[in-house]
Amino acid sequence: MEYGKLANKFNRFATEECRGSSELYEYLSLQIAQDKEILELASHSQPGQPVPNLLLGAVHYLLLRGKEHKLKYYYPSIVPKPQNMEEIYPYFKDFCMENRGEIISLLKKWLVQTNEVRRCSYLYPVFNYIYETVKKPLALIEIGTSAGLQLLWDKYSYSYGTDEVYGNTASNVTITSEVRGANFPAAYMANPPVAVRIGVDLNTIDLTNEDEYLWLQALIWPEHEERRELLSSAAEYVKKSSVTLIEGDGTDLLMELEKEISEKYAICVFHTHVANQMPQESKSKLLKNVEEIGEKREIFHLYNNIFDGNLHLDFYSGAQGYRKKVGETDGHGRWFTWELDNLENRRGTVSRNRNVQSAGDGLA
Repeated sequence: MEYGKLANKFNRFATEECRGSSELYEYLSLQIAQDKEILELASHSQPGQPVPNLLLGAVHYLLLRGKEHKLKYYYPSIVPKPQNMEEIYPYFKDFCMENRGEIISLLKKWLVQTNEVRRCSYLYPVFNYIYETVKKPLALIEIGTSAGLQLLWDKYSYSYGTDEVYGNTASNVTITSEVRGANFPAAYMANPPVAVRIGVDLNTIDLTNEDEYLWLQALIWPEHEERRELLSSAAEYVKKSSVTLIEGDGTDLLMELEKEISEKYAICVFHTHVANQMPQESKSKLLKNVEEIGEKREIFHLYNNIFDGNLHLDFYSGAQGYRKKVGETDGHGRWFTWELDNLENRRGTVSRNRNVQSAGDGLA
């Protein structure tokens, strides 16, 4: 086993993703990176999965399910006043060794499927931008949908640090985010019509299933109370809404799903922090399928983690189209930048078949 590569994943997770966001997971990840026994345990994760997220999520899941151990007193998601974090690691390791069999079963069973509702903060203006381009109701196809919470972006309200509230102002879900930089997507803050909502995932999450819902909660980092509250509120909208969730490979199913959607609608394929779990050949196939559909009808593709961590929007319609960078985004949707207004004409001739490069492990 190459412990070095696995240790590097935990070190990167600590410094690039957890720092400034989760002091607990930053500390644990740095300790795990030096511990061969825990690295061996983490190695049982399914191929292609973000290993640190999966291992830490599995431990969190067992604690939330009620496993009795002194470790729980260090988790702010479980106790109101957690104990000194610098004393946690011996308890963490003991918990992992004591529950090794169950943790391995969870690593082999579950996927990292964080349904980060706050990412809708930047999806919302982009889908408005798309609607202003084509003036057609939108047909949403989300790849890696998990429980489908992001398919309902138009059901939530949004605040971006001003007095204005956008979106569904009567919603019980209010998403706050910061727009960084000089540009603000003010021109794209309406509520476009959505005609179709389809979510595809290798393992869809049923929010009425207590065990599956608990796994979603376990994937939220222990300090992130607001994320848990958003998940809980948004879940109620999914339970009441007509969202079609399909189990399968979205890349393979895309061509068939397109055939079922009327040309009166603009197809919008989207995914956030999902492509980092795709093999390179799947990324290439997805881009090819989108382009092939775009030869005969309008299609938009909104994504990150295929070429880099930035948010991108591609559009195809015959020989016309564009590829644009939407902006940079925080992995949990706490902030984003907006660059669409700075770019030139929306329509033009596009080159096709870009080479796919790795975008790293990504964030969940």
